[in-house]
Amino acid sequence: MLHLLQDEPLQSLQKPTLHSVIPQSSLNQQRLELDFICKHLVEFTRRRNLLCGQSFHARVFKSGLQAIPLLCNQLINFYSKLQLPDCSGKIFHETELESSTTWSSIISSFTRNESPLLGLEYFKRMLRSDVMFVDEFIFPCVTKACGTINAFRLGQSVHCLAVKIGFDGNVFVGSSVIDMYNKCGNLGDARKVFDEMPEKNVVSWSGMIDGYAKLGEDEEALRLFKTVLREGSTVNDFSFPSVIGICGNSTLFELGKQMHALCVKMNYNETSFVGSSLISMYSKNGMIDGAERVFDEVSDKNVGTYNAMLIARAHHADTKRVFELFRRMETAKIKPNSITFVCILYACNHAGLLNEGGHYFRMMKQYGIQPGARHYASMVDLLARAGQLDEAMKFINEMPIQPTESVWTAFLTGCKIHGHTDLASSVADRVFELGQVSSGIYVLLSNIYAAARKHPEAAQMRKMVGDKKWEVGLSWVEEGNRIHTFVSGDREHEISGGIYGKLDELGMAMEHDVERS
Repeated sequence: MLHLLQDEPLQSLQKPTLHSVIPQSSLNQQRLELDFICKHLVEFTRRRNLLCGQSFHARVFKSGLQAIPLLCNQLINFYSKLQLPDCSGKIFHETELESSTTWSSIISSFTRNESPLLGLEYFKRMLRSDVMFVDEFIFPCVTKACGTINAFRLGQSVHCLAVKIGFDGNVFVGSSVIDMYNKCGNLGDARKVFDEMPEKNVVSWSGMIDGYAKLGEDEEALRLFKTVLREGSTVNDFSFPSVIGICGNSTLFELGKQMHALCVKMNYNETSFVGSSLISMYSKNGMIDGAERVFDEVSDKNVGTYNAMLIARAHHADTKRVFELFRRMETAKIKPNSITFVCILYACNHAGLLNEGGHYFRMMKQYGIQPGARHYASMVDLLARAGQLDEAMKFINEMPIQPTESVWTAFLTGCKIHGHTDLASSVADRVFELGQVSSGIYVLLSNIYAAARKHPEAAQMRKMVGDKKWEVGLSWVEEGNRIHTFVSGDREHEISGGIYGKLDELGMAMEHDVERS
């Protein structure tokens, strides 16, 4: 059991008791100070006030209260919420009395701050300590770390441990296991755990709905959400985004408006989590003013809310508003993340703002953000569309990561725009070295060759497209709350006869109008 988690055993140390660390005579006085410090630390955590929190940390140290587990937990959580997991780790190592809460706090600190491997390392240390038992608060932290790194086998081992020691019926552990399996793409295992849970809460329902939504099982996700409402089960602001996301991705605008109305009725429309999903839904349905109204109504705007509004404005080619939002974000002292810069570079890209794009690309380093594949692809696209193909190629060759398909697509698009067929041909082999690429690459190269009258090469690209099996593109139409999907020339629909009859009728009416004009 848990061979994936275990390492060579370490010698456990004998921990002192609380009464041996703090004299009994001073406990009453220190309890008052403890309550005072804890109350303010909670407030500083909520306000993300680093300086005040550090001053109280110093007070804890001077008062000799650092040995009390409750204060250690508060300090670990404080630094974790301010995205300083290394400080959390330092507090943990200075702790003289480790409780299960202390362990879960440090594991959670690393997991939520993009260091899940470190979180799992601390879990291994806890298992080897021989003086601490896993509880229902530690398991969710560990399964979250497994899901974050897509460690399915490791997650299975953790699940087995939970079953072995009797936590398989615990609603908190079960909900976290569902989330872990969903993130690993194992929807069947997640549903099995869900169906076997003796008790379900809002987290388990929301997790299962989210799992179906993310894997494209929209009908089942909507069916589960309807079941939750019909049974009168509790829903919260984490229950709505998955369903609202389906409405945006499938252009179910009427259903999306109903979800918005339900959020308003339940007072969830002003939360950042629901607000971000509503902004995206309105934007994808072409209602940018509706998205802006939702953004203005959100009371606790965070980086996710701003990112949703940034990409909405970028998709609607409002670059000026994108820059205004970013400045507003900086004024509010909300730290941007990598997605923020993807949104800004996307806006610069579509407006052809090369200098501005370069400025924001360099700005990423100021925030300690390492550019990713999408950032590089945007910069290549900016350079290539501006006709600076040599600079674009130099940029690609100097990238610290392997060029992706999106990078080469951006470069080839620039070659097509500016008629550089020879340059496109010279990089074709490097593109195909990526292995399986999308049909768009072949079509793009075929068009480039055809425009240069290199018909044999164009025919070869078209043949390569024909030799492969590609996912068929679908179109869809919304009717009430139902989506009808179809492909070109599709006659499989249940009322296809009536549909084609109506098309013939419309065609004849158009011909008649042309003849009259």
